Amino acid sequence: MEAVGETAPNHYVSAMVALSVLDLSPVTTATSGAQALNNSLDLARLADRLGYTRYWVAEHHNLPTIASSAPDIMIGQIAAVTRHMRIGSGGVMLPNHAPLMVMERFKVLEALFPGRIDLGLGRAPGTDQITSLALRRRQDVQEQDDFLDRFQEMLLFETKGFPENHPFARVTAMPSDVKLPPIWLLGSSGYSAELAAAVGMGFSFAHHFSDLPPEGPMLTYRNQFKPSAWRATPYAILGVALIAAETPEAADRLASSADLHFVRRAIGEFAPLASPEEAAAYPYTAVDRKRIEANRRRLMVGTPESLRERLSALAASTKADEVMITTMVYDHAARRHSYELMAQAFALTPA
Repeated sequence: MEAVGETAPNHYVSAMVALSVLDLSPVTTATSGAQALNNSLDLARLADRLGYTRYWVAEHHNLPTIASSAPDIMIGQIAAVTRHMRIGSGGVMLPNHAPLMVMERFKVLEALFPGRIDLGLGRAPGTDQITSLALRRRQDVQEQDDFLDRFQEMLLFETKGFPENHPFARVTAMPSDVKLPPIWLLGSSGYSAELAAAVGMGFSFAHHFSDLPPEGPMLTYRNQFKPSAWRATPYAILGVALIAAETPEAADRLASSADLHFVRRAIGEFAPLASPEEAAAYPYTAVDRKRIEANRRRLMVGTPESLRERLSALAASTKADEVMITTMVYDHAARRHSYELMAQAFALTPA
């Protein structure tokens, strides 16, 4: 099979690491799901002008804070209003979908926007167990983790690797003359890093929600990578949660919404993102404050100068080729500005 690759990132920062965007389309107490999706289109236009390398959208279900439930639809919409960035999924949760369906949707996207689409695949369903069951209600639901089976099935479809007597041997993902876009395996554990390395795919580590220090999986991927028909060299993306503002006080105020969200999730309460005013009035317990303090070691909050230092150090320790920023704040204008500040801090080249 001919190698499936991608063009080199358009914009590098500090001559070593690219900056990209992971968008979850945040829903707030003042922002509907419909507005959140339209905000994503607005943010994508801005990121494209600022010089970000790629823009990925997530797949989550039954979460009041996240409107992004159909990444393939959003990818098409975002690609249509941008010109320079690669647009992709961060990611498609493969347990929720038939592999052939995923392939055909992304082949259509690749046909419409050649050379600009990424297919990021996740192992988790992106939701709770009951919602996951509802998503797969008419599929052959397996009790065990069947991600690897689904992934292998996708590769066999693409490479025409089924034996002649297999019922899928004559099934072709359409359009047949379009190759799958570059595949990325997403993960928050060492297993995903090892799998991405073994099959020679790109890898993206979800440091923005993983409790695992990112150096282990990121370096494991790079050290164990085996060249393949899909990718000749390793390429690792580090996902980080980040909130930037002109002053530490302003950044802390914006981050208070995320703090409250984290506290509520820890006790099983799920709601749209609250305002900084509501967060300030919340009666935090000592346990709540310890949880916030622990999460703030992962959530990066501060001025663009301080964040540039932290990101650069983390990129160096993990040998990340690219840092993908996700910013969850109450106000859309503040979210836009956070990405503007980071683009300035890393001297991105405007498109």
